[in-house]
Amino acid sequence: MPPILLPASAAAFAPRSTPNVVLGSKVERWLTETLKRTNRIKRPLNSVSQHFRCLTETLSSPSAIWTLCSLILPKAPESDLRKDENPLVEALFNYQMVAIEAYIVHVDMVSQHEVAFKLTPETIETLVEYHKDIHSVDTAAATWNWSEKEVQLKKLQDDFKQAINRFVYRTNAVALEGLEEDGAGELLRGKSDEVRSAIMGLFLPLLPPPPRIVDVVRPTPLLPSSTGAENWWQPTMSQSLHASMDSWRMVSSSPNTTSSDATSSMWASMGMNEMQLPSPSSSLSETYSTECDSPPQFCSAPMTTAPYTAAMTTAPIPQLPLPSTLLQRQCSTSMGFGGFEWGRYQDFQLPFAM
Repeated sequence: MPPILLPASAAAFAPRSTPNVVLGSKVERWLTETLKRTNRIKRPLNSVSQHFRCLTETLSSPSAIWTLCSLILPKAPESDLRKDENPLVEALFNYQMVAIEAYIVHVDMVSQHEVAFKLTPETIETLVEYHKDIHSVDTAAATWNWSEKEVQLKKLQDDFKQAINRFVYRTNAVALEGLEEDGAGELLRGKSDEVRSAIMGLFLPLLPPPPRIVDVVRPTPLLPSSTGAENWWQPTMSQSLHASMDSWRMVSSSPNTTSSDATSSMWASMGMNEMQLPSPSSSLSETYSTECDSPPQFCSAPMTTAPYTAAMTTAPIPQLPLPSTLLQRQCSTSMGFGGFEWGRYQDFQLPFAM
């Protein structure tokens, strides 16, 4: 489909000028009859050039104003309209009829077979005033207030002014059958409804801004195995192990430690007779015998009340055999204390830390 070209007079805010008329090599009969009916001065219409001259002069007349349709518009904003029980009284006092007038700017009888209408300056001014004084007030009252409402309302009025000045209605060239004397006329065959719908579609409502989307910060979901502490991978230790480790940490090699000093003083003040280990079966203070058929003797570690051995005394300590029983039934006449050879005391270790 070839592009539709309109003359410069059809542009927005362009003044009215002579319409652009394009006729074919053969003029249709209905156009010839229409021109003969509307012209007061009888002139010959025997050629294409005569039809062109007659149609151009008729449409260029200042009185060649067409009525495209009529609009019933309120006279005031909705809040100022008169209220009455009789609807006929309300219609007479509150509404007015506005005729939408236009003039022809383009006639094409060759390619598009159409005619183009542009609104008159008076009609444009009437619609712009109605949009500013009535329509804008009603649409602003129907919306809630926001910071840029006045700016958007002003922009809505400017957009309508631009749109109504650019408005051009194009229809089939057969619409020229409604031509009357002096170039005036009106649309036939129900074309007025199309113009009415097109113009009312230019009255746009004032749309408030869309609601702002608030970003909801949600916590990062945890894995089922990570719901505990951060060090979930570390093996847990029992309370007894911690207690035993803490008790051993209290044993210090420094001379300032109270527990080590107390232990040293205890061993220093202990005599030779006090260091004998008691046996559950017999006493170690009995005299030494050279006989080798004595039963085995056992000793147990002494129970102390030092702070660092508190954790070790909670569990029973196994009984250790006496040194004399580990010598494979050997007899000795060396000096001893209750069957214990003092020269071999280094071979045995006590079950507590020094």
